[in-house]
Order: sequence, then structure tokens, then C-alpha cells
Amino acid sequence: MKRRGLLASAAAAALSPATLRAQQKATPVIGYLGAGWPGTSAPFVAAFRQGLGESGYVEGQNVAIEYRYAEGRNDRLPALAADLVGLKVDVIVTTGGSAPRAAKAVSQTIPIVFTIGGDPIAAGLVDSLARPGGNVTGVSWLGGELMSKRLELTSELVPQARAIALLVNPNSPQQTENVVRDMQEAARAKGVQLSILNAGSESEIDAAFASLVQGHAGALVVTAEPFINSRRQQIVALAARHAVPAIYGIREYATAGGLISYGASLSAAYRPTGISAGRILKGAKPADLPVQQSTIFELVVNLHTAKALGLTIPPSILSRADEVIE
Repeated sequence: MKRRGLLASAAAAALSPATLRAQQKATPVIGYLGAGWPGTSAPFVAAFRQGLGESGYVEGQNVAIEYRYAEGRNDRLPALAADLVGLKVDVIVTTGGSAPRAAKAVSQTIPIVFTIGGDPIAAGLVDSLARPGGNVTGVSWLGGELMSKRLELTSELVPQARAIALLVNPNSPQQTENVVRDMQEAARAKGVQLSILNAGSESEIDAAFASLVQGHAGALVVTAEPFINSRRQQIVALAARHAVPAIYGIREYATAGGLISYGASLSAAYRPTGISAGRILKGAKPADLPVQQSTIFELVVNLHTAKALGLTIPPSILSRADEVIE
């Protein structure tokens, strides 16, 4: 064959679909499946990218990330998870609500790294924390387990409140059932009446606050759940409008004008997911990576909001606060 023919054949081979796929596969791809919205999830995604960077991977340089968001609709998660599987991503990172279970349901081979607020064993994601087994590992930030502590803080803040409301999302049934059960036990122990407010949409949040006022609840506990968290500006505004003392599960509420928050640092929880994803891209197996639990918890108090509500924050709370907003 003439030299020109050889060069043409080599060029054709270099541009063949198989070769192109091989070239593209040289850059690993992470599928990011979120239960919430891109905007409200941005600080947590940034923490995930930070952890990924610590493992040696930078988006746009040596790793690509395909983002899929359910925007508060858990019914969309299975299709979004299947879409990522169809792209043959190297790792699926899932955050919040039913996203981890949706990913696990569509793939038992692609490594999955989760960030959830509940118990991953009870959710059926892993066999144990130390030995996850299968293709799943991740981080639990203990969102539900801290509900009783939030009720205690509420009782310190508003000791005269004999009726307290709990805001939950009925569209996240497993998480909601666990939270309601824990709160009911805590309320019985405290001798306070607990009313459950269900809200799975923006309009239902408005209706929930109307019910809260009609029921004369003296305070509100807001569960830390992806959809609820995504509506934090609306919830904080309604709490201020109705002059209801409220406690929240993540600091982003307090910095947005909420009265008080207590819970795990989500930034600190999302960073390890990036580290784990990076380790998996380097060859680690999810079954060999123990599930991590949050160790950084934050109590944040907004004195400006307390003043607007006519509340005096007890010194016992202020002395324990990690941050006081004035």
C-alpha cells in the first residue's frame, strides 16, 4: 500500500467510533443525582467539589460531572438515575431524600456514594457502617436523629409553649416516618402536644403555616429534608410574618434570617463524598470504604430575629452557640 494510503487508513482508524469512545473514556465521568434544586444545592456541591479536588480531581480538567436534579419531585429520581446509568458514568454521587435508593435500584455495579440525613442501614443502602457491602457507601449527617435535641432547645427557648408543630414533607415517606416517630417520643417525654404539618409543595407550606396559627402552636420545628430545605427563604419569611419561633436543621436557615438552627454542617458532610468519589476513581471499592457519620454539629443563633420576635435567648443557649448572628 502506498504511503498516502497508509496515512489515510491510520487517520480513519484514529477517528473511528471505538477510538473516540476510548479517548473520551480517558476522562472519568461522575453522575451527580440530587433530590433538590441546583441553586439551593450550590454550597453543598461546592463542598463536594472541594473533597474531589483533595483527591486529585478537578472538574473540567481531569474529571467530568453530569448533573441531574429532581427539583423536589422524588418520582423523577428513578428516570434520572437510569439516565446516568445509560451514560455509563464511573461513579454516581447521590444527595438527599430518596436519591440513593433510586440509584441503587437501577445499578448494582456502578459505585454509588451517598449523602443522606437518615440511617443508611434502615434505608437498605448498606449492610453495616463499617462494612457497607455491595456497590454503595457514603456519609450520614444524622438529620433525623437530632430532632429530639431540637425539641429540647425549643423548650429552652419558649418554655411556655405547650403545643409545638413539626413541619415535614410527606413525599419523603421513609425519612418523614422516622422523624415523626422520634419527635412524638420526645414530645411525650417533655409533656408537650405535637402537631404534624405536611407540606410537599410551595402552596402546601403556606397552608401549613395557616394551620399552625389556627392551632395556636407556640413554636415550630422544621425537619431537615431536601425539599423543605430548598424552600428555606419562604419558610423563614412565613415564620417572621406569623411571629412563630422556629428551629431548623441546618445553619443556612439561621443565616437567611431564621431564629435558631442545630444540626450537622452540611458542607462538612458533603466534602467527604468528594473524597470517597475520588478514591473510587483511583480504584477503591465502595464495599471497602466505611460509611462516615458527621462529627461537626453547629448551633447558630440569630439575635436580630430574636429581637424582632421579642424573645430573649437564654444564656444557657448563647454559651453553647457556635455562631451568634447580630
